[in-house]
Amino acid sequence: MTFVQVIDCKTHQIDALNKVMDTWVEATKGKRTATHAMMGRDRSDSTHLMEIVEFPSYEAAMANSQLPETDRIFREMVALCDEAPSFTDLDVLRDEQLNKSVVSGFFEEVVNKGDIDAMDGMCTADYREHDPSQASYDAGLAEVKVSNREIIEGFHPTVTVKSLMADGDLVCARFSFKGRHVGPYQGLEATGRDVAGTGHATFRCKGGKMAESWWNVDDLGLMQQLGVVES
Repeated sequence: MTFVQVIDCKTHQIDALNKVMDTWVEATKGKRTATHAMMGRDRSDSTHLMEIVEFPSYEAAMANSQLPETDRIFREMVALCDEAPSFTDLDVLRDEQLNKSVVSGFFEEVVNKGDIDAMDGMCTADYREHDPSQASYDAGLAEVKVSNREIIEGFHPTVTVKSLMADGDLVCARFSFKGRHVGPYQGLEATGRDVAGTGHATFRCKGGKMAESWWNVDDLGLMQQLGVVES
């Protein structure tokens, strides 16, 4: 279970506190178990700060706190605070990466279930797709639906998402696929051959929908499996 520690403090020495935290990040390279740290300042009180530090588990957080570097930096941090900071330990009950849900829904509903028209509700009206394997590298939603329909009807693919990483409005997907060439694809009639491969895609989301995407799929491997290109 993911574990989060919230540190609440007040200080007039924000720049100095930031330097202390930079020192901790550098000193604990290869040792720390923290995976994500975020600091925010109260808009109504510029001396009021809150830092949120994420760990894979409570046990990982305890291991991190026992590092001599952590203890030293903690004492330096307290010395910069106007008053003793408070700590809140939280077991995370819900952690919803909403943009990741949009992208995983695309792979499941559009690709694995073959519902091309589901893209209408998943994409913005000005959606753009960039894929060097398609006729246009800068394609709108209507063009994308046509190319996706050709892929799905041509291979009946099944995609397995290996990982999804979110950063701001971007989501990066690493996936594998498998299928069988049962219909025309880019002028090539069905060969009946089984195919499999891997790929990466990055999506930019806006307002809970996909607004843009960039694709990188093993198209050379696919053409080799179809016998178009020699291995």
